[in-house]
Amino acid sequence: MRFRRITALMLALLLLAFILAGCSADESADGGQEKELKIIATIFPEYDWVMNILGERADNASVELLLKDGVDMHSFQPSADDIIDISTCDIFIYVGGESDEWVTDALSEAVNEDMTVLSLTDVLGEELRLEETVEGMQSEGGDEEEEAVYDEHVWLSLKNAVVCCEAIEQAIAEKDPAYAEVYEANAREYIEKLKELDGRYAETIESAPNETLIFADRFPFRYLVDDYGLKYYAAFAGCSAETEAAFETILFLSGKLSELDTTAVLTIEGSDTRLAETVMETSGRKDVSIMSLDSMQSVTTEQLEMGLSYISVMEDNLKIIADALS
Repeated sequence: MRFRRITALMLALLLLAFILAGCSADESADGGQEKELKIIATIFPEYDWVMNILGERADNASVELLLKDGVDMHSFQPSADDIIDISTCDIFIYVGGESDEWVTDALSEAVNEDMTVLSLTDVLGEELRLEETVEGMQSEGGDEEEEAVYDEHVWLSLKNAVVCCEAIEQAIAEKDPAYAEVYEANAREYIEKLKELDGRYAETIESAPNETLIFADRFPFRYLVDDYGLKYYAAFAGCSAETEAAFETILFLSGKLSELDTTAVLTIEGSDTRLAETVMETSGRKDVSIMSLDSMQSVTTEQLEMGLSYISVMEDNLKIIADALS
């Protein structure tokens, strides 16, 4: 099991913390003050969606982003403090893929029986897609048959973002019904922005002279390319643990770079560009640039302080995709 269960002493402390929190909430109610809504989101897109839906009500809520300071979702394991926070929150939002296997154990320790738990993969249901191995992609399974798993990078589709925001708005409104109309109005306004950006993606990609992206990296953008009918070649699948590409993979990608009239080799944020450089050198092309798309799998405190937003990242990604397809 990937996550060590907390001790009996920690459970006792959790229970005490919850009792004290309950007493504090009762005292606030007697004093006529509102109970603060406590929401925990595992990754940045969820956090940003929550903040936009809360809008002016954000000051009346405690919203925590669990994965921050540049921690990648594929390697995250919660601390004892994280478990305490999760156990007493009102709404817990997580993705629900392979990287969230720790969530089952964390929720088993919850002391708030009224907690609303929202999994993006559960919300999307039939919209989920299996992680795929395309031509030329390096497989981790060798000669053994690999187990089919759903691609967990669901937030990288603007269409999925709309569905998830609708579910988040409903969850918040149910917890704070007195302001349900405010949350509904905020969500409606934000979703219009998502749809407008989705339209710009469709228009830009439809008019692009090329239709294929080449990734010398992991590829978490399956949902995005499927939304707009793009093709792609990549070194590794989105959740691959591989960091070193085989010679056959490099040769394949460099061959595609030579064959296709594309001007970019793509990577994801924070990645080493050595593989991209090797692919370029092997192809013999000197008119190609290395560009990076942001998959929002990790964010830094500095990015948050500078006002990073889900929409701003997706707008920047659109500019890069347009350049890569030009």
